[in-house]
Amino acid sequence: MAATVADSGFHSARKPGLTVEEIVRAAIELADAEGVDALSMRRLASELGIGTMSLYRYVPGKAELVDLMLDAVHGEVAGPPPGAEGWRALLEHHAREGWAMHRRHPWAITAYTRPVLGPNVLDGYEAMLRAVAGTGLSPGDTVNAAELVAGYVAGAARSAAEGAEAQRRTGVSDDQWWSVRESFWERYFDVERYPAISAMWDSEAFEARADAFESGLQRVLDGIEAYLRPRAP
Repeated sequence: MAATVADSGFHSARKPGLTVEEIVRAAIELADAEGVDALSMRRLASELGIGTMSLYRYVPGKAELVDLMLDAVHGEVAGPPPGAEGWRALLEHHAREGWAMHRRHPWAITAYTRPVLGPNVLDGYEAMLRAVAGTGLSPGDTVNAAELVAGYVAGAARSAAEGAEAQRRTGVSDDQWWSVRESFWERYFDVERYPAISAMWDSEAFEARADAFESGLQRVLDGIEAYLRPRAP
């Protein structure tokens, strides 16, 4: 069961009818809608209908609030379904759950400054290490394998978040941006200078490719599997 922000210790001088969990949830909703840069203690207090100084009685500051928010959204990551076995199936599950969480909360990947040592974040890391433990890898390689998958998810999430932020900031979608530049390919693109791009374009690879996240995840797991193969009992 996911831990809650009530475990954080930020509980002194609470106003009746308002909880830390409610504050964190309101902050998450604000960040989901407008990005984490739009979040401030003053803005959040206004949304909650309380004074800014009253908000500080619940949470010391924005940095601590963001940590609570990050741990809360990691609590949305579900555990593996019954019957899921084997390191690959388990890592696939954790990667897909993490990807889905970051798509729901694109601000989360940009909000990290240092590791968040909350119970939900640590539960997720523990689960990934357990998935790899027992494969025959050394302790160091066990950590490396888990962090390779986590790093792949984080990289994909950051790229998606940057695209979403660009669209939010400019009001122009990726499809609209490319549509405006159709003439570039006809007038200026040098086919002889860029033969690989041209070959992929002619084969419609950019339109026909499978889901990029899933394809990349499988290649990462293939690499771990190939590394494991000579080490198998």
